Amino acid sequence: MKATILVTGSAGFIGYHLCERLLAEGFDVIGLDAMTDYYDVTLKHKRHAMLQVHANFTPVPKRLETPGVLEELFATQKPAMVIHLAAQAGVRYSIDAPRSYVESNINGTFELLEAARNHTPKHLLIASTSSVYGAKTEMPYRETHKVDTQMSFYAATKKATEAMAQTYAHLYDIPTTMFRFFTVYGPWGRPDMALFKFTDAIQNNRAIDVYNHGDMLRDFTYVTDLVDAVRRLMDAVPGKTPVSEADNLSPIAPWRAVNIGNGAPTKLTDFIEALEDVLGKTAQKNMLDIQPGDMPATWADATLLHDLIGPMNRTDLKDGVANFVNWYNAEYT
Repeated sequence: MKATILVTGSAGFIGYHLCERLLAEGFDVIGLDAMTDYYDVTLKHKRHAMLQVHANFTPVPKRLETPGVLEELFATQKPAMVIHLAAQAGVRYSIDAPRSYVESNINGTFELLEAARNHTPKHLLIASTSSVYGAKTEMPYRETHKVDTQMSFYAATKKATEAMAQTYAHLYDIPTTMFRFFTVYGPWGRPDMALFKFTDAIQNNRAIDVYNHGDMLRDFTYVTDLVDAVRRLMDAVPGKTPVSEADNLSPIAPWRAVNIGNGAPTKLTDFIEALEDVLGKTAQKNMLDIQPGDMPATWADATLLHDLIGPMNRTDLKDGVANFVNWYNAEYT
């Protein structure tokens, strides 16, 4: 028998793809998701419906920040590993609705850590973000860099969860890995992300908003490449000894943070050109100044990831964009 894995945020973009991978491998998966309405809930229900085709998937439609919900799940289901992806996402939305980030990201992670304290899993894996690097200009971003200049409240809450998790790992000996995700794209993506918005606008003859006049760099990472890295990191349980000089393993706890990114930044204008090539259509562009909270560039140093799991899969950008467009056309046109 395969182990039981608890995945929070199972109806989310990354959560759905990860659950599909785990279910295909024969794991029993408990999927916790509150189906919040930050974006189209229909999309979340469709993702969960596909997961529920699998007999070894159990959906739990509850809010993780509700006291006792995670404690009960840990106590009754006894998950061998926990992958915490549920969070209030979005840099710009965190300016308009900061309280939701406290409730989901801070309070929700606190409830998770309390449950893990009482029912320690073999490995606790928690999603963070490349946004924690903030205003840092030294690139590529390495896990050993200081991360103390966050530029959005979203990033600040994620940095807080990293600190909270390291403290619990130290106090209660909980093996913990934080994922610093870089810009993730692919089928079943979120409607608030650039690729979805650009595709929708271009297909429907609307102009796209191009911030910082296109002078942005993003380390675009295809979703199944990222999921494969997460799956392999499940087996890379932090101990007491760093695996290499690139390791930021805590000196006081079995805790580390790991970049998961393609390791090759792409200029936003080149990303748009790749989409135009796939669509066979030129975008109308509104060239705008950079928005508050946005980072001009992201670029992952993937050395530690390689040291932990070996070479990462890297889908060609044009192939990844084409896969997204094919999915979009099947679902929305």
